[in-house]
Amino acid sequence: MTIDQPLRTTVIGSYPFPGWLEFAAQHLEQFGEDDIREAQDDAVIAAVHDQLAAGLDVITDGEQTRLDFNLSFYGYLEGISLEPQPPRRFGPPAHDQRGKHRITGELRAPRGLGVVAEFARLQRLAPQNGPVLKASVPGPYTLSGRLIPNAQYPDRWAIAEALIPIVRAELEAVVAAGCTEVTIDEPSMSCYAYREDPRRFVDIFNRTVEAVAGRCHLSTHLCFGNYKGRAVGPRQYAPMFPAFLDFHADEIHLEMASREFAELELLKTITGSKRAAVGIIDVKSYYTETVDDVAARVRRCLKYAPPERLSFAPDCGLSQTARWAARQKLKNMVAGVHAIRRELGIA
Repeated sequence: MTIDQPLRTTVIGSYPFPGWLEFAAQHLEQFGEDDIREAQDDAVIAAVHDQLAAGLDVITDGEQTRLDFNLSFYGYLEGISLEPQPPRRFGPPAHDQRGKHRITGELRAPRGLGVVAEFARLQRLAPQNGPVLKASVPGPYTLSGRLIPNAQYPDRWAIAEALIPIVRAELEAVVAAGCTEVTIDEPSMSCYAYREDPRRFVDIFNRTVEAVAGRCHLSTHLCFGNYKGRAVGPRQYAPMFPAFLDFHADEIHLEMASREFAELELLKTITGSKRAAVGIIDVKSYYTETVDDVAARVRRCLKYAPPERLSFAPDCGLSQTARWAARQKLKNMVAGVHAIRRELGIA
């Protein structure tokens, strides 16, 4: 499978934890270091197995060793005081149930952010000469959202600036480790583009990726939030474009299925210069899309973009979706895309 494969099937990054891993994570004090390493390997093996069984062209480690797609990264940062409890613990789930951290000094990450070790584990456990292996790294603006400004870093922009070299170094390291495909997760940019200057986001993104752009297949994931299936920002792409076309990225992923494919015509604009990865599976719904559903959706996309510029994926990471549903959704997604490949005579 090559990066320029027409109608590629891929994922964003996360995959559901097995039930036993959820239990183990709540009782880590009962495990030794070797037990934990074994559990991490086993969880990645399970995630890889499900993705291989679905037949995906691109797979990840399922982010099985992370807390959510980004929260565990704060454990690698120096210069912060980890918030032990969020301000609201009960009631309907929302983002205020995930606490923010105080900044106590210069923001540093001398050990990196852990993505290189994650990718090395995936390389070791995935089959040789199998699908493309992808790593996902949260971007600096999104990471800045869980840190409380102080005198040294007076606002979110200043915090993001301090995080740019940290994320940039992680990107350089994971590409040096052999990763050929990297996604920069910046959902906060999508959520706040309606009220901020989108060109400022483009500047942050491009300076973050400047050392790896052109050295790997670089994508970015634009979504509107998926904590417990809840979005955060206005679910419109219009405020982001045409500015986001200036991202130094090879592929832009769009959340489409949960939005009933609103603004699908945007594919024509994006694929004039980049690939578009279309979110064709709704991770916020427990309706299981059929193979025919997926095939029909692919045909709709082909009205706006050529097959060599299109990839297909779930709307977002699958960590908030039960594993039984995620497994079947991925299987049907791949089968539906393959049906259109056969129609078009694409191997």
